[in-house]
Amino acid sequence: GDLLFGTVDTWLMWKLSGGTVHATDYSNASRTMIFNIHTLDWDDELLEALRIPRKMLPEVKPSSYIYGYTDPKIFGAKVPIASSIGDQQAALFGQTCFEEGSSKATYGTGAFLMMTTGKKAVESKNGLLTTIAWGLNNEVIYCLEGNTFVAGATIQWLRDELKMIKSASETEDICLSVPDTNGVYLVPAFVGIAAPYWDQYARASIHGITRGVNRAHIVRAGVESMCYQIKEILDAMIVDGGIELKELKVDGGAINNNFLLQFQSDLLNVTVARPVVTELTALGTAYLAGLAVGYWKNTDELLDKWQLDRKFTPNMDEAVRAKLYKGWKKAVQRSLRWAEDEE
Repeated sequence: GDLLFGTVDTWLMWKLSGGTVHATDYSNASRTMIFNIHTLDWDDELLEALRIPRKMLPEVKPSSYIYGYTDPKIFGAKVPIASSIGDQQAALFGQTCFEEGSSKATYGTGAFLMMTTGKKAVESKNGLLTTIAWGLNNEVIYCLEGNTFVAGATIQWLRDELKMIKSASETEDICLSVPDTNGVYLVPAFVGIAAPYWDQYARASIHGITRGVNRAHIVRAGVESMCYQIKEILDAMIVDGGIELKELKVDGGAINNNFLLQFQSDLLNVTVARPVVTELTALGTAYLAGLAVGYWKNTDELLDKWQLDRKFTPNMDEAVRAKLYKGWKKAVQRSLRWAEDEE
C-alpha cells in the first residue's frame, strides 16, 4: 500500500482537510532531522542515505499560510487552515519576541528557552540547538533553543515521592519562610542533564546538607534549581548570539510562583516579565493564522496585544549572585557522569 510521512501537524491537517492537504511548516519539518534549515528543503543527501523517497514527504510551507480548507462535513463550512507551527516556536511568537535577542522561557514539566536570532542561523558552540522559529511573509526567522529535562517535575517529585509538600501552590510560601537554602543545592538530573551539558549519565543529587537544614530549605533548593538551569542556558545563548539579554518573557504552569520569578530575575540580573495571557502557544498560533487571513496586516499590530501582568526586577547584590551561582556549578559538576560506570 501507499505510505505518506509527516509530523503530528501533517496528520491533523490531512484529517481536517479530508485527505486533501499533505503538508507541514518549516518549524515542524526541522524536527525530523532530514530537513535542511538553510535551503528550506528536504535534504537529498540524508534522504538517499536513509532510503526515504521524497514523494512520501509533506510539502513544507511557512508557519503563517493558508494550507487548505477543512472538509465541510466537519464544521459545516470550509474553514481555512491558516497556521502550523511547533509548540515552543508558537509560544515565542505569542510572546511577540520578534527582535533579535528577545527571549522567552516556558516553565513546564521541563523548561524550554528560545532566543530569536532573526534571519541569521547562529551556529551554537555551547550545546544549544540552532533551529527555525517560524516562516512568515516569505522570510524565515531563526532562533537558538535550549531545554531542560526537568523543571516543574522537581516539584512533583518533592510532592509525590518525598511527601514534603501537598501541592505545588504551597512552594511559594515555603520558600519565603526561610531567607535562603542554608547552602543546599538540588540538581534535578533524574534522567540526565540536557542543555548545555547533554550528559545522559548525570544523576540527581542534593548537596550541602547540614544538621540545620530543614524541609523548607530543600523545597526552596528545588524551586531555585529551575532558575539555575535557565541561567546556564541563557548564558550560553548570550555567548552564541553575541546579544545582550535585556528582558526575559515567561510563560508556563509555574509562573504564578512570584518567588520563582523574583529569584530568576535576581539570578539573571535582568527584568522578568509575566504576561496577562499565559496560554502563549495557542495565542501565537492564532496570531499566525490571523496574519495569514489578513485579520492583522503585520507583526507591528501584534506588539500592543501583549499585556504585562507583573514585572520582576533584580534586587540581589552581585557578590551574592556570583557566590550562589558558583555553588550551583560546583554541585552540577558533582552530578555529571555519575552513572557512567554502570553500563
